[in-house]
Amino acid sequence: MGLQSALTTALTGLQAAETTIDVVGNNVANSQTVGFKESDAIFATQFLQTIGIGSAPSTNSGGTNPRQIGLGVKVAEITPDFTQGTIEISSNPLDIAVQGDGFLIVQSGNGQLFTRNGQLKLNRENEVVNATGQRVLGFPVNDDFVIQNNTEGLVPLSIPLGKERVSQPTANAVFSGVLNPSVDIGATPAVSKSVVIGNGTVPQPQAVAGESFDISDFLEAEPPVVTGVLSIPTGAGSGPNADNPVVYRIVFLDDSGQMLESAPSADISVDNSGGAGQVDFSSLPTGTGAWTGGWRVYRQESGGSTFYQVGEQTNTATPTFSDTIAEAALVVPGNELDTELIEPGSFSYYVSYYDSTNQLETRPTARIGTRSIATPGGQIRVDLSDLETPTHPSFTFDQIRIYRNVSSSTSDFRRVDSDASPIAAGTVAFVDNVSDATLSGHDAVDLNGPESEEDTRVVDLVVRVGDTYLTNFFKAGTLTFDAQKDGVALTQKSLEISDDPSSGTTVLQFMEFVRDALGIDTESSIPESPLPVAGSVSLVDGQIVVTSNLGQENAAEIPLSAFRLEPADGSTATTLPVTFSQTQQADGPGTSSELVVYDSLGLPLNVRITTVLEEKNSNTTVYRWYATSGDNEPFNGVSTVVGDGLLEFDGNGDLLSASQNRISVSRNITASASPLEVELDFSQIKALGETDAQGDPISTMNLTSQDGFPPGVLTDFIITEDGTIQGQFSNGVQRTVGQIVMARFANAGGLQQVGDSLFNVGVNSGEPIRGVPGEDGIGSLSAGAVELSNTDIGQNLIKLILASTQYRGGARVITATQELLDELLALSR
Repeated sequence: MGLQSALTTALTGLQAAETTIDVVGNNVANSQTVGFKESDAIFATQFLQTIGIGSAPSTNSGGTNPRQIGLGVKVAEITPDFTQGTIEISSNPLDIAVQGDGFLIVQSGNGQLFTRNGQLKLNRENEVVNATGQRVLGFPVNDDFVIQNNTEGLVPLSIPLGKERVSQPTANAVFSGVLNPSVDIGATPAVSKSVVIGNGTVPQPQAVAGESFDISDFLEAEPPVVTGVLSIPTGAGSGPNADNPVVYRIVFLDDSGQMLESAPSADISVDNSGGAGQVDFSSLPTGTGAWTGGWRVYRQESGGSTFYQVGEQTNTATPTFSDTIAEAALVVPGNELDTELIEPGSFSYYVSYYDSTNQLETRPTARIGTRSIATPGGQIRVDLSDLETPTHPSFTFDQIRIYRNVSSSTSDFRRVDSDASPIAAGTVAFVDNVSDATLSGHDAVDLNGPESEEDTRVVDLVVRVGDTYLTNFFKAGTLTFDAQKDGVALTQKSLEISDDPSSGTTVLQFMEFVRDALGIDTESSIPESPLPVAGSVSLVDGQIVVTSNLGQENAAEIPLSAFRLEPADGSTATTLPVTFSQTQQADGPGTSSELVVYDSLGLPLNVRITTVLEEKNSNTTVYRWYATSGDNEPFNGVSTVVGDGLLEFDGNGDLLSASQNRISVSRNITASASPLEVELDFSQIKALGETDAQGDPISTMNLTSQDGFPPGVLTDFIITEDGTIQGQFSNGVQRTVGQIVMARFANAGGLQQVGDSLFNVGVNSGEPIRGVPGEDGIGSLSAGAVELSNTDIGQNLIKLILASTQYRGGARVITATQELLDELLALSR
């Protein structure tokens, strides 16, 4: 019995030595496994055979101890050693070393597992996984990159390199600089005026179909030639009998039926020394061309210079005439000869029509000329028969107006007729004999014609370029407008032009478009502080008048090629002849600051802020700022105005108040959050008398910072000690993209190893306590490093030697026992 127990006891020793060798072998084998924790085999005695329990001391005996024989050894436990392993730097930013207590949490098919191996990587879905492919768990972030720290909602972490994009709208902008209080106050705005834009619905006079109205209709009314006229005093009748000589003049009558007279002939002097009475004429000249309607004879009054009519003949074939009018009957009011003549020179004409009821005059014809008049002067017959009276549904043109230049100027055209003697529409001819003295007092020609109104369609506009009238330059299509402010190009704006007869684009809509595109602020955003001079775009005497906001920096400039139309019919795009010229310069030097802000989609928006000194006194300095943005997208129109306000400074140049320090950029076309509101911080601006090298006052205002940024892609990341994964985006922004969560256990030695450096919850480990690294007793993380195995090779080799010795000793016990048994069996022989 004793020898048998010796064999079994020795066997347990062998088994214990084998276990030790197994554990040591595993420790040594994993000496290079990241995060490995070496184990230690702990033994205990297995059973005891009690031969005697011993006795207590008595009066007769000192007592005896129990007599027990051990029956071997058993493995009490094999426990891992969770002491800290050495930290080694690695080249992988995803490698993390756990320092202190705790485990990384990974996802498996059967739930959550735990590991100290921090050799991590990204899979093809940019998910963080360990070396054996389990997904690392942690807290996710929402769309605003805020960690969602719900421990019940651990999810696989991902780092979407090259995929995740981030932007941030601007909410604040900070400015710095100096606004000089010594400059002039802005009191006079820049003013620009367009060419006169006329109403093209009122027709321009034209020639009748198949005819032409030109200089051939303006012929000189040449006087009759009287060198061959014979005059004989007969002594009969009651003709002139007092004068000597008697002076006559002859004029031709035209064939229009209007009894128009030609220029008068030279004087015809008749010797009347005998006071004979009747004077007979023969061989009177015969008119030609238009002057075949007859003739008239005029006689000079006795002792005077006025000629009075003494005879008329509508039959041009009759070359004789007898003057029988007595001197006393000669002077008849209304029968005087009109001796006024046009001075010698070269002359051109314009002709227009007039509605006397509505007092509306058409555009004149194109300039007609020239016709020359030689010395001593003359008259010009205007043939109006080739001119057609224009028609209009709202106007009746009942008069004709003729304009001619004075002899001393080829550009000063005056009305030949007058209100006292207008030319009726339908008149077929007119004789111009108006001298410069008379003509200079008449009305000047209006070459522009009827002015447009606000409700005039733009497709009906007409403008004059020299002597040419341009019509139909506005068409249905897209109008683009490029302008400037103080030399700074503004954002191009466009307007869709409609030619609909009832709802087509009007002049008013065009002016509103110009105002909005120029960013002209018409009303202060501070009700109690109205604009000293409001900007505007108005129609005055047929001209579009652009009044800029105060300040040199706000002076609107409209180049000659500012308006360009892309017709809807596919015809060639053209530059419109609606040109502007500056008629008033702006005063008030200020500053101009260009800045870029970002909307909710990360789109850059350009904003321009200008300043102008508005008020100064012994106590304060007040500047007004104007803000415009070509990227403003209002519901209606294309206004670029996004704000204005006042900056008031005290006597030390410090900012007292900033009224309405906010701009609002509408985003109603782009799918961004609208409006984008940006608060402007002017607290770093001073009002000081700064000067340049020449001693001139200067002002500056610069953007110091703004908190928006454009979209950027995730390009890099870092992992912090508390497990936060900070993403680095290409736009320089950092955002949290995830949070690593760890777990610790009350008894880490009670964890169940499941291979692949993974542990599962054991029956004696306790439930995992999850949390952020560095909190609740959980250790911290070191990124770019790994925790090496804590295997102690030397100690394990010693254990191996001791286990080997133990094994050999147990084997010797078995050998000795066998020898004893052999001796026992030998007794039988």
